[in-house]
Amino acid sequence: MLEAHGVEFSYHSGAPVLRDVSLELPRGSFAAILGVNGCGKSTLLSCLMGLRKPSAGQVLLDGEPMQKVSRRARARKIALVAQHSHANRLTVYDSVLVGRHPHMQGAPAAADHLVVREVLGRLGLSSYALRYTDELSGGEYQKMVLARALVQQAETLLLDEPTNNLDPANQQEVMREVRREVDEQGIAACAVMHDINLALRYCDRFLFLRNGSVDAAGGRECVTSERIKRVYGMDADIIEYGGSPVVIPR
Repeated sequence: MLEAHGVEFSYHSGAPVLRDVSLELPRGSFAAILGVNGCGKSTLLSCLMGLRKPSAGQVLLDGEPMQKVSRRARARKIALVAQHSHANRLTVYDSVLVGRHPHMQGAPAAADHLVVREVLGRLGLSSYALRYTDELSGGEYQKMVLARALVQQAETLLLDEPTNNLDPANQQEVMREVRREVDEQGIAACAVMHDINLALRYCDRFLFLRNGSVDAAGGRECVTSERIKRVYGMDADIIEYGGSPVVIPR
């Protein structure tokens, strides 16, 4: 399990970006990190991934401090879909195959190719396999990055705004695939998100950040009109539609 306890972080000895943030990501759960721009959501994800070292508190991976986990072992357990990624002249197939690197002992094996083909098919990317990544649209590229993370077959999937650049239909498809991975493979997933309604539809755990601190953490019960007002400064009603809560701005 990936967990954070009392995490604090500051950039260049400035004002704290994160203050006493704790979070647990048990397998079989899909968490959303919510809050306004600049509240520390992506920084928290970087700390969870081990890309940034907290100034206080600690991040544990299966009970072991993250800094003691080797990069290769970390890559086998945690996959990241970054918010900003740059295209290159690799084909889609080869770029996704890179995600298998933590499992390879040398050249890709038949099992590695099988995983890549299966994930490309699931995400509707098979016809793009031989296209270069710098020829993809923003939405196509984002789905390719998700495919590269899924082929890692990691126990925890971290996503930084995974529906960026996607039209509504593809937003739903990406979130469905992550939810499917959680349910069928028993992994843990955690996504930084701005669309509360998309989070409510697919996630079962929620962490609200406000000014770098945890305003609330829990299930759907913590998504209330009062919290939306406090965190976002926005008046909203929450109604039930199709068995799920929906946030309606006033």
